Amino acid sequence: MSNNSAIKSGGSLILVATPIGNLGDMTQRAVETLQSADVICCEDTRHSGKLLAHFGVTDKKLIVINEHTEYDAREEIVALVVSGSLVALITDAGTPGISDPGERLVTAVIEAGGQITAVPGASALTMALVISGLPTSRFVFEGFLPRSGIERTERLAMTTTESRTIVLYEAPHRLVKTLSDLTTACGAMRRVVLARELTKLHEEIWRGTLQDANMYVANTEPRGEYVIIIEPAKPPAPPTNEELLAAIRAEIAKGVSRKDSAARVSARFGVAKRTVYELALQVRDDV
Repeated sequence: MSNNSAIKSGGSLILVATPIGNLGDMTQRAVETLQSADVICCEDTRHSGKLLAHFGVTDKKLIVINEHTEYDAREEIVALVVSGSLVALITDAGTPGISDPGERLVTAVIEAGGQITAVPGASALTMALVISGLPTSRFVFEGFLPRSGIERTERLAMTTTESRTIVLYEAPHRLVKTLSDLTTACGAMRRVVLARELTKLHEEIWRGTLQDANMYVANTEPRGEYVIIIEPAKPPAPPTNEELLAAIRAEIAKGVSRKDSAARVSARFGVAKRTVYELALQVRDDV
């Protein structure tokens, strides 16, 4: 792909959010954008064809953009945008680019100097988060965890001390394993919310601990895509004076000066240097 940012486009790539279940969530602006588009990119022509027909969007050129074709299709889409075409991108459900195709295409159009905009709408991520009852002021979206290997192990380890609410997506056939792994990483009593079939007839929101969640899924047949929301890790308890004194004595026993011992312990425990140094002075008679 060209990195020539001087190329300017009379067209645009527009990311259009579509319903995650309930067709009533399709916005008027989204329909009008699709009706006016010269080309519509979609994950599956059969699935999107039904959606487009429902809203009276017909006789449009459709280009398949999915996880397998997005890389190779970028040049064609960029050329269309740069030549002045209005290209709309939709996915099977929700907002393009969020655990769905779109990220690579957006980057390619930007690098070519093309115009990017979006029609906001439904997103399972935000819906599940705001109805979870867990903190929403700060959160981290992890999407789908790697299925196996060191990447999965590392990502799970990060959840152990994550101070923000964590949002994950998971397929029904992997839900049991993921909840078990999360329990090992986060502890049985960490609160979790499971949301599935959002906006649909059988929408379900389950709340409890990870321990209870494992029991819950063991006695049910997971169906539909899941959003998993995990409460933030509680901050570690501050060290006691006894713990700080023990650490100071250990440093001094190595031959480290009182001042440097205080600095090291301060950095290790995240306690103010002055506080640790005052404790270090108490060790004088013990050394």
